[in-house]
Amino acid sequence: MPRRIDPGRKLVLASHNPGKLREIESLLRPHGVEVVSAGALGLPEPEESAPDFAGNARIKALAAATASGLPALSDDSGFCVAALGGEPGVLSARWAGPSKDFNAAMAAVNEKLGDTEDRRAWFVAALCLAWPDGHTETFLGRVDGSAVWPPRGGKGFGYDPIFLPTGGLLTFGEMEPDEKHAISHRARAFAQVLASCFGRVASSSGSGA
Repeated sequence: MPRRIDPGRKLVLASHNPGKLREIESLLRPHGVEVVSAGALGLPEPEESAPDFAGNARIKALAAATASGLPALSDDSGFCVAALGGEPGVLSARWAGPSKDFNAAMAAVNEKLGDTEDRRAWFVAALCLAWPDGHTETFLGRVDGSAVWPPRGGKGFGYDPIFLPTGGLLTFGEMEPDEKHAISHRARAFAQVLASCFGRVASSSGSGA
């Protein structure tokens, strides 16, 4: 049975990624939830050792919920390219290296693709809600498109500047936040969180990134 998050409840965002924090906070803001980040609480980042997005999201959410004694929401997401066998995938952040250089990561994707005509790509997001007693609920969202080069736009974060959603004219890096939130993989996963744990239906056509 899904558990509810009531307005006024404090929720830990189990992420140290500033871009993800801004995006998830903006999605939560209208729902009366008090949000505190794992970084603000001084919580360490657990090792993401699972082979998939859902497993890594669960690791992060459980670690934050156990350490804080509060419900925790985590995100594990990544950029996947068909011609690269789904890579970078769960290793999306690691492709950026210790310095989180996503310009280098995007260049690596383009170099590996070479002159292949298959540019199909997609973003996946797994959101996990965990409670201190170990209960978890996980939600998945996906948005399809293609990998473009050169990067376009300085908005968003991560691989956004090289991702063109299917049927779109702007990359995620060129979109205003509200426009991206309406179609992203993270927003699609978050729409499921709202319906299950807040008893609400998202007003956007929703996906998340």
